[in-house]
Amino acid sequence: MAKEGPNWDGLLKWSLSHADGTNPPPRNLSEEDRRWFMEAMQAQTVDVIKRMKEITLVMQTPEQVLESQGVTSQDIEDMLDELQEHVESIDMANDLNSIGGLVPLLGYLKNSHANIRAKAAEVVSTIVQNNPRSQQLVMEANGLEPLLSNFTSDSDVTARTKALGAISSLIRHNKPAIAAFRLANGYAGLRDALSSESVRFQRKALNLIHYLLHENRSDCNVVTELGFPRVMMHLASSDDGEVREGALRGLLDLAQDKTGEVAGSSSTEENEKLKQILQERIKGISSMSPGDLGAAKEERQLVDSLWNTCYNEPSSLREKGLVVLPGEDALPPDVASKHFEPPLRAWAANRNEDTKPSNEKKQAPLLLGLGPPTQGPPVQNSSSGAMSGEENRDTSA
Repeated sequence: MAKEGPNWDGLLKWSLSHADGTNPPPRNLSEEDRRWFMEAMQAQTVDVIKRMKEITLVMQTPEQVLESQGVTSQDIEDMLDELQEHVESIDMANDLNSIGGLVPLLGYLKNSHANIRAKAAEVVSTIVQNNPRSQQLVMEANGLEPLLSNFTSDSDVTARTKALGAISSLIRHNKPAIAAFRLANGYAGLRDALSSESVRFQRKALNLIHYLLHENRSDCNVVTELGFPRVMMHLASSDDGEVREGALRGLLDLAQDKTGEVAGSSSTEENEKLKQILQERIKGISSMSPGDLGAAKEERQLVDSLWNTCYNEPSSLREKGLVVLPGEDALPPDVASKHFEPPLRAWAANRNEDTKPSNEKKQAPLLLGLGPPTQGPPVQNSSSGAMSGEENRDTSA
């Protein structure tokens, strides 16, 4: 019986024999050899635009129809996984709207299955990450509204967390979206996220708060009035190191703002509470092993900076030589840059729009509910190689 699929062993041997320099210059390929070679290569490629159109057709199909054909929520989630890989290319992300796929994708944010709502938000996050054109398209399609709804009121915490991740990618370096977020009472949603029991939700909220305060210092008044300092002081004692750092960073942002009050009020009780929390962190840091001290570099320096800002004197960590350990640079840490999106997609967005990549390496699975992809020699396509990317693709979300 004939062996199914391309003969990869034969292809490898042929490639090596013609490229290792030990053989004379290769002869001209016969038509049969050329056909065999092209079929072997094309068998592992897929036309991404065509495949995205097929996925779009599935997304446009009513949920009841898909269920009647035996398509499960897991099938849809797998399909969205595939779509996410395709739109990691900035060209494909922008093309999704052109082929009619963006609006039905946003519609999945309202799907009855929480896992589909969460996955759809993750795909949206990938599409808009450092992509001004797609950010604009999502805003024009009113995509912020369902994201905000899921972020603030979804019954599933994973869906809420993924929606927040998508919002974070959508509003970064996007002033109209930031303004819309503020008008929609987004800060109240962030405060509620800080009060949740989900560490991942708290991390995302703290990172976005830091970004927003960095972009607009006047928002320090807003978060102070909403009671953020009290919540942040509580989180500064979290068992999770990233949450502690995020909370300390937020408190430092507020303390450094001349118009804000880090404790949320001028009461002696609040100021004493903050001092007690910082003293507890100093005690905890002082008792760390050398290895843990190295890992807590940012927390050490945040505690010292916050103490110095609030009380106009160095913390006892500095007296103990624990702010900057031997071998560490004495310069203040860069506590912000890791919370901003990488420049890759911003760079890609500035490329000539007429320049398109040519090959896609992933073979798509069967088209859900509509039979297998069209048979016949596949066509080579455009793509680039994944927002997270949790925590943006973000592996912590």
